[in-house]
Amino acid sequence: MARLWQAPRLLLVILVALMALTYQEKRKTFLSVRKVPASEPYVIATMQYVINDFNKKSNDKYNFRIVRVLKVEQQVTDHMEYRVNMEMRRTTCQKLETTNCSFQEGELYKQIECFYTVFVVPWFEKYKILNKNCTDV
Repeated sequence: MARLWQAPRLLLVILVALMALTYQEKRKTFLSVRKVPASEPYVIATMQYVINDFNKKSNDKYNFRIVRVLKVEQQVTDHMEYRVNMEMRRTTCQKLETTNCSFQEGELYKQIECFYTVFVVPWFEKYKILNKNCTDV
C-alpha cells in the first residue's frame, strides 16, 4: 500500500529533473569573448544598422556619422553580441539625405560617444539593440 502512494512522488521528481535538464540545455553557453577589428564584415554591417537606427530615432534635424571606432568586442553564444564603442558627429545632411555628407563645423558642431550592445544573427541579417548609451563629448 505504501508503494502505491510513492509512485506519484517518484513521477513528480522525474518530471522536475527533466524540466531542470531542459532549462540547462537552453541556457547560453559562452564560447568566446574577444576584441575584433572594425573592418570585419559582420562588424561593418552591425555598425551600419546601429547608425541607421540612431539617425532614424534621433530628434536631431541632421544625420550623424561614425568618426572613429574606439573598441569592438564580439561575444559568441548561439548568436553573436557586439559591444561597440564609437564616436559620431553631426553631418551637413538632413534626414532624407545620405550621400556626400561632410561634418558640421561652427555652431552646429556636435560630437557624441556611444556604447552599444547589439544582438546579431548575421546569417539571417537579424539585429537587436540590447543596450545604448550616448554622451556628448
